[in-house]
Amino acid sequence: MAAQEPYVGLRAFRREDSARFFGRARESHEVADLWQANRLTILYGPSGVGKTSLIQAGVLPLLDPTTTDILPVGRVSHGSPFPSAALSRHNPHVFALLSSWAPEETPTRLAGQTLRGFLRRRPPRQDPYGDPVLTLAAIDQAEELFGDPDHRRPYREWFIDQLVEALDGDPHLRLLVSIREDYLAALLPHEPKLAGAPRGRFPLTALDTAAAVRATEGPLEGTGRSFAPGAAEKLVEDLRRIRVGRALGEEVVADAKAVEPVQLQVVCSTMWRSLPDDVLVITAEHVHRFADADRSLTDFSERMIAEVARDCLDGDTDRLRTWLRRNFITEQGKREIVYQGETLTAGEPNYVVKALVDRHILREDVRAGARWCELSHDRLIQPILRSDRSAEPVGSRILPEEYLRAAELAFRDGEFALAAKQAEEALNRCGDDTLLRAEVESFLGNVAHRREDFDKAVAHYRTAAVLFETLGATTAVGRLLAGIGRLRLAQGHPSVAVQELYSAIGRVPDDTGIQTELAWALWYGGHPDAARDVLNDVLTREGDAAEALRARGEILTDLGRTAEALRDFERARPLQWPSTRAAYALALAREGRLREADREIAAVLAEAGEHGPVLLYAARIRELAGDAGQAADLARRAKAARVQGLPAHLKAEADRLASYA
Repeated sequence: MAAQEPYVGLRAFRREDSARFFGRARESHEVADLWQANRLTILYGPSGVGKTSLIQAGVLPLLDPTTTDILPVGRVSHGSPFPSAALSRHNPHVFALLSSWAPEETPTRLAGQTLRGFLRRRPPRQDPYGDPVLTLAAIDQAEELFGDPDHRRPYREWFIDQLVEALDGDPHLRLLVSIREDYLAALLPHEPKLAGAPRGRFPLTALDTAAAVRATEGPLEGTGRSFAPGAAEKLVEDLRRIRVGRALGEEVVADAKAVEPVQLQVVCSTMWRSLPDDVLVITAEHVHRFADADRSLTDFSERMIAEVARDCLDGDTDRLRTWLRRNFITEQGKREIVYQGETLTAGEPNYVVKALVDRHILREDVRAGARWCELSHDRLIQPILRSDRSAEPVGSRILPEEYLRAAELAFRDGEFALAAKQAEEALNRCGDDTLLRAEVESFLGNVAHRREDFDKAVAHYRTAAVLFETLGATTAVGRLLAGIGRLRLAQGHPSVAVQELYSAIGRVPDDTGIQTELAWALWYGGHPDAARDVLNDVLTREGDAAEALRARGEILTDLGRTAEALRDFERARPLQWPSTRAAYALALAREGRLREADREIAAVLAEAGEHGPVLLYAARIRELAGDAGQAADLARRAKAARVQGLPAHLKAEADRLASYA
């Protein structure tokens, strides 16, 4: 059979797969209608039920491009070989969503932008009658927003605030959020301010029998093959019937009443690849021989377990299967629910659990405020109990690009050790592919950056820059040098940072993000006037560059030009970063607005901890208020700050304030 395989298997349907997406017509139309009618629509359901597929292959093809402006489906987490250290300060969730919406845009231009600012800069669209069209935005897998560690919670709050601001600022904006059912409770407290009125919710469940039959038969249209009467129904019935054990010597079979889309795709895909080429009509006998649900899903589970063992446990499949058998199956052969700890679950790292969830072997749930996990389906019990089977080896045929992709996914999920391991494997398999080697080195620099191993990050970026230089990729070299410059500044070497950033600008002269970082390096090196001049040039060419406005506002405050600083701060709102908010408070105090300044700096100090510039700005405010003793105490703390040290030219100011009795 020469026809392309009609079933997508384990992966989600894409928009281009819409012609073979069947069984979800009602759901697709209802979600499309809700999305266009409501400011906020929440699509929720368990993992593997097909939320991504529904949006991509079911909903998007129904939308009329003449009456809607459809943004690419977005995500709130991001993994990429682009040197992350080259990016200015940014909210990672906002940056990830903007990167989804504008995949061709330079990342350094997206970093620091707000959602509302990005949307306002898009050219307005009108329908054939001259009326504004709806702007449709979707966020898929929004559970990533709520799975972050606690220290990233402020980013989540800022991200949601930006979503609210964007929705408030555009009455024609409609937001669709797709989230796993077990994370719905985390989203609901934010629903009132996101949704306003009206709002919509849509629960997505497994396929009923009729829908599952349609999803089985429909993709064969145009392939030259078809099912004989009753054959597709038999395939679906076999999937519904689950062997759960034996009682009184007889096998006990349960009827699930519904079919999991992932399992249906796995079985159908296995059948298609197994059919002899001369088969045009698939009979019940063919289904019995080539679409056996238990056998297909056993092979699938073995393959997935082997992949996870390869990726996470150095290929120790027996260890992983034993762990699953001991912890997730009871002595009676039933599914066991297992508590998920902060970093370990039943003795294994949580990234192993995450990998098994991604491959639909485990499912997660939140109950009574705690996180639990279990096997995703009863049908997986018997394959795991049969521990004498050996899975087909999978490591030898994996391409280096696939390892890099796996590393990017692990990085996106915050599993940095696993990301480094996967990237190192990709590097070992690169051979003489210089471009791929350069991308992997850059990615490893990102991992080291996130782990705050700055020397290692610099080494990887430097290696990547040399490789890109041999390929003539000047822009890539410039951005890597910019990343090195920012890392050197973070290490407290502003003069070295200035040199690296000037080298970067020589290769990427029009990148205003790199020029803004140069201004910061000049300021930290004790050259505030030169820093201001660089920012003036940036803002002359790009007047709404938020990070440049924030930087100039801080520098103007330092120079005592508070009225100008306040104008920059107002243009740059929202002021998210601690040092910017503290500088804003100082500017308010210098303008005689001490009560406002005290409120602002108190809030910043409560959040920022031992941050050098914040503490020094607070000391200056207390001096203006006539409280020399507290000013001295804050200045001494600023001098000893560990989170971020003081710029060179501010250390003398800290010494002066600290000298008060």
